[in-house]
Amino acid sequence: MAGGRHLESVLVAPGVKGKKVLAFKRDGLKKNETVTGLIHDIVASSSARSAFHVLDLAKVVDLYAGWRRALPGVRPFYVVKCNPDTALLGALAALGAGFDCASRAEIEAVLALGVPPAAIVYANPCKPGAHVAFAAEAGVNVTTYDSEEEVAKVKRCHPSCELLLRIKAPDCGGVKVDLGLKYGANPDEVLPLLRAARRAGLGVAGVSFHVGSGASRAAVYRGAIEAARAAFDAAAGLGMPPMRVLDIGGGFVAGAAFGDAAAVINRALGRYFGDLLPTVEVIGEPGRYFAETAFTLAARVIGKRRRGDVREYWIDDGVYGSLNCILLDSYVPRPRPLAGARPGEETHASTVFGPTCDSIDTVVTGYQLPEMSVDDWLVFDDMGAYTTAAGSSFNGFATSAINTYLAYSS
Repeated sequence: MAGGRHLESVLVAPGVKGKKVLAFKRDGLKKNETVTGLIHDIVASSSARSAFHVLDLAKVVDLYAGWRRALPGVRPFYVVKCNPDTALLGALAALGAGFDCASRAEIEAVLALGVPPAAIVYANPCKPGAHVAFAAEAGVNVTTYDSEEEVAKVKRCHPSCELLLRIKAPDCGGVKVDLGLKYGANPDEVLPLLRAARRAGLGVAGVSFHVGSGASRAAVYRGAIEAARAAFDAAAGLGMPPMRVLDIGGGFVAGAAFGDAAAVINRALGRYFGDLLPTVEVIGEPGRYFAETAFTLAARVIGKRRRGDVREYWIDDGVYGSLNCILLDSYVPRPRPLAGARPGEETHASTVFGPTCDSIDTVVTGYQLPEMSVDDWLVFDDMGAYTTAAGSSFNGFATSAINTYLAYSS
């Protein structure tokens, strides 16, 4: 459980300091019971009139400690695009994380919190030239690439920048999003890309890969780390300066799967990089690992209709808002009534719609819920990964209007 020293650093972190943080207890209670009680209190206080999130900062602290225990030699660089909430970013910065940024706006958001440029990797293999020029002005001096065209662009816009060669991880299946469809050099492209960087006079600081978002097969990390070592050796064979960074990417999911992945990674690092680890910095790019389970969504029932035995409800968030993760991230919603279900209470096949006028805006269909009324609340757990970050203002329902309450459980 989160310690006092870490609590103090998080509560004074930029993005958190000066904001109200709600304290609540979680000792001896089942998962989700404590946050449900906190949501009850928020609703009862009348401070919440529409959908809102709760961010448990203690969960972030615990996850960071878990990362450091499982992967002591790997510094996490949080993926900002997963959830750019400023309190989350500030908390992670205070704990010692670096940041994976993919655009000028993300770099600006992190720098505004006082994060030094050296703690940022511009981890986008294909960037707008204007964004690269901004990175140069801001002092962000490490970026990824996987094409010769990108080498020329970086040379033109940021000639002092160092490169990380993004390689394609072995295909493994079992991922929510296969990033290898879009990014990563194939094995036969590694040497040409290393030579291109050398011709341009750009330093290649190391190698990066990403096994895919939400990876469920830990063994894929072993093959990816083996491939990264081959790229290190290829650079050495060309007489290039020794590489000093290995970026093992993301794909991490909190829970037992993370422990499995960490065990595979540690063994692979020992096997393939044991002779280099004293001089090679290993970093990772966790996103959902830190964000997913730290956020809980509460949405208000704003409409209801009965059709025979079926109940239909409308809530004030949906797939065009933070619940876009249903369509984009394969999130499986399991809403639960804030009021809970009484023992023996009858349930009904229920459809829950979002607030927009698009029929695609459907959250669940045929889902068993007890009888609910307008102004009741539904709670959605694990709502921090690729939710508000990818929401919109379609039909005038702005995701940015969904408030986040900061909390700290103990």
